[in-house]
This record gives sequence, structure tokens and C-alpha cells, in this order.
Amino acid sequence: MNIAILGGGTWGVALAKLLSENGHCVCVWSALPKEIETLSKTHAHPNLPGVALPRAIQFTTNMERAMTDAAYVVFAVASAYVRETAAAAAAYLPNDAIVIDVAKGLERGTQRTMTQVIAEVLAAAGKKVTGRLVALSGPTHAEEVARNIPTSIVSACADEETARAAAQLFMNSCMRVYTNTDVLGVELCGALKNIIALAAGMLRGMGMGDNTNAMLITRGIAEITRMGLSLGCKRRTFSGLAGIGDLIVTCTSVHSRNYRCGELIGQGMSYKEASKKIGMVVEGYYALEAAMELSRNLQVDMPIVSAVYDVVKNGRDPRETMDALMQREMKSELDT
Repeated sequence: MNIAILGGGTWGVALAKLLSENGHCVCVWSALPKEIETLSKTHAHPNLPGVALPRAIQFTTNMERAMTDAAYVVFAVASAYVRETAAAAAAYLPNDAIVIDVAKGLERGTQRTMTQVIAEVLAAAGKKVTGRLVALSGPTHAEEVARNIPTSIVSACADEETARAAAQLFMNSCMRVYTNTDVLGVELCGALKNIIALAAGMLRGMGMGDNTNAMLITRGIAEITRMGLSLGCKRRTFSGLAGIGDLIVTCTSVHSRNYRCGELIGQGMSYKEASKKIGMVVEGYYALEAAMELSRNLQVDMPIVSAVYDVVKNGRDPRETMDALMQREMKSELDT
């Protein structure tokens, strides 16, 4: 298959490597000339040290070239750039191409998921992708996928046949792919887990332990599930790979930018200082505004998300915030 990957970051490049090794023809596009120059010359990504990329992968800043004759187009840019990338890609998207989104986030102001943003932009340009738009999500740090360390992921599409076709692209001995028709649920998990991971990092930065992190993960998935159910999503999605699976790895791994950023905040840095030190996009930050808007609009109680917002956006002291969470009114676990 001819596959275009829009985005030359670690996740896009890790997937390019996997797909190329699966025998597909892969072209990676980036809007950043220096990024493409480095990838083309070295066949390596600076943030994936020790990983050699297949020579067959092509790299370009020319979107038309990347997408010509593509059977699949993968959106792998940061969530904040999905809308503008979709607008630029619309003119070159082959009419029968399947579109796969691997970005995880919610758009500020609209509260749309990434596939909803892509569908809206492409429809406005006369390109309808109903039944051909897939969300790919799960516990998949690029640093491990690029090294062929086994994991599983979810291919979500309203059309089961399309979900299976996309899943087949990525399947190999190191990547097992499941399908799911609950696209909104899968995408909500991917966006909201990054916020919970910021909280997990803060707790670690403050010196808290494994018990505290287990509590946070458990109550975090309760919040995410509560939001999903209010939007009509399927409960089982939240106990699956895109839900609790991705949440666990993002709240515990040194590869998680959100966790590392939160840890620095817990140690006393501001968000601005922490994100600068991380040097890459921290998706949880960009999802915060939309998550709070959804929480207010739907009247869904999300105390952890709200607490992270207070620390990151309003500069509230993390330890005081944690104390306030711990001292809330008692509730039954069965009701929350």
C-alpha cells in the first residue's frame, strides 16, 4: 500500500518504520524543512536514539508528493495543528483514501475530537470521508514501538470493515491491533488520559508513592468513563486498551511527556518552565480547556481534571490542590 504520514515527530516516524517493515510504501511529510532534512540525511530521528529507519521511507515537505496515490493518509501532527493540516491536505486527498488519525486531543473552543475536526475540514472542502475515518489509539509510546517492543492498539471506526482494513496495516509480531466501533469513546480516552498523566507526574514530583498513583489512575479512569457515558460512549471502551491501558502507561512511564512535565511542576516549576525543559508538545495542556468546557456544559463532575487545570492554568500550589482533593465529601464508589 502507498501510505502518507503527515507529521515527522517521534510517533509519526515510529509508525513509518513499522509500516515500512510491514512491506508498505511510506512517505513522511513535515512542514518543517530542517526536520525533513535531518530525517533524509540520517534516516534517524533525534528523539529516537539508536533507531535506524528503513532506507525505503521517503521524506518530503511537499504535501502533494506525499499524498499522491496514497491509499491511506495518517495524521500524526500534534493536536493543535490537526485543523490546519487537514485544510492543507484536503486538496490532495485521493477520493477513496482511508484517513487514520493518531493525534490525541480535544480542540479548544469546539470540544471536538481529532477525527471530528478532520471530518469537518475535509467536508467543507468537498471531501467526505464518512466510513473511511479511523482513530488509532492505545498504550504505544513511540520510543518502544520504534524498537519493536510488543504492544497492542485499537483501530476505531464506525465502519467495522474499515477498522479491520486499517488494523491489518499495522499488525505484525510486535503490534496486535483490535477493532472498536466506539470512535468517540476511544478518542476521549486518548485526550483525557494526558491530563490525568500530568497529575500523576505532579504526585511523583511531590514525592508521593505507588499507592497514590494507583489511586489516581483508578479515580482518573472513573472520571473519563463518567464523561464518556454522558456522551453515549460504550462502557467497555474505557476498560480496554485505549482506556485503562493507555492511562496506565501514560501515568507510569518515563517516556510520557505529560508525566515528565507534571513531575517537574510537582518539583516546583511552572508549566511554562517545565514544558520548555521537555522540549516537545505536552498534549495534556492543550486538552485542558476543552475538557473543562465539556465538564461544565455536560455538568459532569471531574475533580482531578479541574485540579490539574487550577495548577497548570491558574498557578495553584500542587500540594494544596492535592490536600483539597483528599478532603472532599465522602462518596460511595458505586455511585461515582
